Amino acid sequence: GKTDVTAGCGGYCGRLVREEEFGMKKAIQFGAGNIGRGFIGALLAEAGYNVVFADVNEAVIDKINADGTYTVHVMDVTCREEKITNISGVNSTTDAVLEEITQAEVITTAVGLVVLPRIAPAIAKGITLRMERGITDCLNIIACENAIKASSQLKAAVYEILDEKGKAYADQYVGFPDCSVDRIVPPVKSENFIDVVVENYYEWNVEQASFKGEIPAIKGMNLADNLMAYIERKLFTLNTGHAITSYLGYLKGYHTVDESIGDEKIYDTVKAAMQESGAGLIEKYGFDREAHMAYIEKIIGRFRNHYLEDDVARVGREPLRKLSATDRLVKPMMTAVGYGLPVEHLLIGIGAALHYDNAADQQSVELQAKIKEKGVRAAFSEISGVTDAAILDKVVEKYDNMKAYL
Repeated sequence: GKTDVTAGCGGYCGRLVREEEFGMKKAIQFGAGNIGRGFIGALLAEAGYNVVFADVNEAVIDKINADGTYTVHVMDVTCREEKITNISGVNSTTDAVLEEITQAEVITTAVGLVVLPRIAPAIAKGITLRMERGITDCLNIIACENAIKASSQLKAAVYEILDEKGKAYADQYVGFPDCSVDRIVPPVKSENFIDVVVENYYEWNVEQASFKGEIPAIKGMNLADNLMAYIERKLFTLNTGHAITSYLGYLKGYHTVDESIGDEKIYDTVKAAMQESGAGLIEKYGFDREAHMAYIEKIIGRFRNHYLEDDVARVGREPLRKLSATDRLVKPMMTAVGYGLPVEHLLIGIGAALHYDNAADQQSVELQAKIKEKGVRAAFSEISGVTDAAILDKVVEKYDNMKAYL
């Protein structure tokens, strides 16, 4: 009934594999955290894959291997439970993960952008092993990170490690489709620590043209022709609105996103900012105005989900990144400015972000130190790359008058 696969398997030793797992399609999910388990890993399992979670957290990996299942608690207007099965775990720092890569059809990640280069060596070694074994089945690697072109960034890191033969092999047999992902998965503690709480809503848009070989059939994965439109729609709407809600809420003493958006003044400011960013998107991509306004309503409605208990400090963390030129505050503003559109409420959001003072957040500490040393104008210009004098004047004005917007 069971087969022991213990020989020479590093951190994988002792796992019993059910016979029925053999012959199943295999997917590897790098990152066994809440997003990995509650979003992409769950979709892959529900699509019929044997999902191998690769992570450095031994407690999580051991629990996954011991139980072979966990529960996704969908907490929304209606609540339900989804049992996730056909799963296993492997330590991503051991050679065991290389063997898994040779058998995989799909690799996904949810590790955070800064961690992608750290998993690149394992992926490069796995690709090399596939080449040495003469494997010609295509492998598609999708970095499901909250960033623009994360798969392309992972590909660059992997290709830095591959030799010329490895690169030629990867060019033929390994795809790195970029994607955009959207699901709120807060760090809610469950009785079983590998269970996850999620909202009902999700989007996973993947660049169709970048797949190699047959495109995997995964329910919930939307194949996109113009991925950048989806990426910026999410960045300018969910991420922009979420960040401004958190920064204004933090300043006003609220603890969660639903508390913050329940404040009428914050709600009005956030919605107006999302409409400003939306106006820029409509000009840039030709979105249908009515449809995009309906999308804004849907997104802001998600912020009211009290089951998620989404901490404003979690949503607002790393303000230096969020104030950078390509991220959720400055890029929507500059896009709208480029079309001659108003940005008053986006500027309020930027002013609130500059006030974010959280001793537990290293980037917040650095931000406040920069402002103290250089002043708001110079600090913001350095962080964001904005040099337009009129915009910098308005940022300073919003910063100085923040109490009026609370």
